[in-house]
This record gives sequence, C-alpha cells and structure tokens, in this order.
Amino acid sequence: MYWTGLFGFFFDQARMTHFLESLGPWSFAGFIFLQIVQVIAAPIPGEVSGFVGGYLFGPLTGILLSTIGLTVGSIIAFKLSRSFGKPLVDRLVDPRIISRFDFLLHDKGAFLVFVLFLLPGFPKDYLCYILGLGTLSLLEFTVISATGRLAGTTMLTFGGSFLRQGKYLELFFLTALAVIIIILVIVFKEQLERWFRAISDKNKEASGP
Repeated sequence: MYWTGLFGFFFDQARMTHFLESLGPWSFAGFIFLQIVQVIAAPIPGEVSGFVGGYLFGPLTGILLSTIGLTVGSIIAFKLSRSFGKPLVDRLVDPRIISRFDFLLHDKGAFLVFVLFLLPGFPKDYLCYILGLGTLSLLEFTVISATGRLAGTTMLTFGGSFLRQGKYLELFFLTALAVIIIILVIVFKEQLERWFRAISDKNKEASGP
C-alpha cells in the first residue's frame, strides 16, 4: 500500500477531494468505493474519507453514502474472515490486536460488540475480521456495524460540511467535543477493555458449557 501510494492517498484530503470531483456524476459511486476499500484494507484510516464525504456531499448525503460504503466494506471483511478462517485473519490482523479482542470469538453479546463499534479509538475495521471468526450471524453483525459506526460517521461528515460552509465556530466546537471523547477513551482504554472482557466472561458463564 505504501509503494502504490494508496496509504498516502487516504491521508491526503486534497487529493481525495480532487479525485472524487473529477469523477463528476460518478462521484457518489467513487466515494462509496473508497469507503469500502478503507474498511477491507484495515490499516488505512477512514477519518479523512468521512470528512471529505461531508465536505463534498453535505451532511445528509454524506452520512448516507458513508454508511453504505462502510457497511458493505464491513460485510465483505466479515465474509472473507468467515470463508477463509483464521489463516487469513492471522495474515491481515496484528497478533496483538487479536489477543486483545479474542474474547469476542466466543461471546454472543451483541451489545458489547455494539459498544466497541460506537466508541472511538477501537480498531473497528480489524474487528470486522476478528468477529468473522466468532459466533455472530451475518445479520447481527451487519446491524451492529452499521448502527455502531453511525455516531463517528455523523461527526466526521458534519465536520466536513461545516468546513465547506465556512461555519468555523461549529467546526471548532465539534472538533473540541471529538478530542475530549477521544482523550477520555484513550485514558480509560485499558479499563474499558478489562471491563468488556469481564462482561464477556460473565456471558459465557451464564450461557453454560
């Protein structure tokens, strides 16, 4: 990804914006495709693309297009993992990330997975691959990933829209809120992960052998 420039492309708001504008009427499809790619190629960050969606398409259309792309990408990653199993996941996901979230492989607690998708700072794209090895059905996973990503998608999209409209005060407050949330999650990440694991253990004990 570094050699082809793909990784750098997803970090460069100007290049991404120019590329999508050059597609003309196909920009909607191009943006959805970019969102799908950044999920499947999990190391690629999705923050810039979400921001660009709001900048180019406005809040409502940007949220809709992002949600479609992120959901389709999540489903593809989940299905790849379910089809090819652990050998594929071991090649695509850092072993340290797998060990951090291996408790999800035997947990049927949909709410716990939803919280992980809802909170910033957790590797949602990698989680799609990890959860493919677990017990969630495709329907459960699709609903959780689509709704869990919505809060982050909304913030990024509105941020891009505020920048396009010159609403710098609104952008400042939105950015400040996002920074506060991210800092809180970073500070309490280890405690949160221990809490999630404890909940998962209780769920397994309640469900029995």
